[in-house]
Amino acid sequence: MLRYTATAEDLLRSRFALSPAFELCGLLRGLDGGNASLPGGWAARLAPGFRRLRRETALDAVLALQTGSSGANFVAPPPRGLAQTWADDLAAVRATPLPVARDEIDRLGRLAPVRDPQVRALLDSDRVVDLVGDALDRAWNELLAPDWSRLRAICERDVVHRVGVIGERGWREAIEGLDRGLVWNGFSLQVPLHSEDRVVDLSGEGLLMVPSVLVRPGVAAFYDEPWPKALVYPARGTSALRERPAPGPDARATLGALLGRSRARLLAELGTPASTSQLARSLGMAPGAVGDHLAVLRASGLLARARSGRAVLYRRTALGDALVAGPAAEV
Repeated sequence: MLRYTATAEDLLRSRFALSPAFELCGLLRGLDGGNASLPGGWAARLAPGFRRLRRETALDAVLALQTGSSGANFVAPPPRGLAQTWADDLAAVRATPLPVARDEIDRLGRLAPVRDPQVRALLDSDRVVDLVGDALDRAWNELLAPDWSRLRAICERDVVHRVGVIGERGWREAIEGLDRGLVWNGFSLQVPLHSEDRVVDLSGEGLLMVPSVLVRPGVAAFYDEPWPKALVYPARGTSALRERPAPGPDARATLGALLGRSRARLLAELGTPASTSQLARSLGMAPGAVGDHLAVLRASGLLARARSGRAVLYRRTALGDALVAGPAAEV
């Protein structure tokens, strides 16, 4: 059992953050092992590019630095906040001191020895940090970047929900609600990750809480020095990326004919509250067009809106829910 110990100062300093690098590593693990947590159809779509990158870059060395239960922290450094970009993550990877990278490589080598001589040579190279950074950058741009806006929108919407829980019901319910098995006892957070007890003091720095689409199942944790302490947990709303039965052609055509295709998509998407910018990223629409459609849907009584911090969030009304559900919702 991993246990983070905290003080009141740690609660004040704890915050949410986003990690493009962690999502990229989750995608690479999924493509390497056929992980069922990948969104439907992604494995088949990305497999050819993944195989090519393994031939052309040091991607096999990156994969060797990730086991089923552990990984090298410098490959996906803990983020700093919600504005984290891939450029920020890549800069952090490239700034890793060679001794830090070497310690993590050696630790993982003891857990899962690397047998492939070519991969071993890459990991033993004095240029290993640069080689890993180059491979990750190619993988980001060719595999994940086209879908990142959708993943980011899901994670941002999750954060809005969690902040609301903190405000309404407090830290304990918010933290234990991140995933099953988490237990908050006063100023101690128990995380079911280790067979033996390990206690990590947050030391007044707080805990980063990072929603992820690709961490499933369970959670992941950062707790080694010199990295910030972080807990990566499954984001809500990931079903939007997964294969699911399409609505019947009659229902889809009826809703689209009634509202127009773009407004129908927006109404269907708002089962979870979201802002204009989040919807634009999630659906690949221009923010101005999204705002215009939201205004019409709200004027029609299908949406309501409320302010959450600096953001204005839209959600379906009961009438909007009934319209999306279709005839099956009638009583």
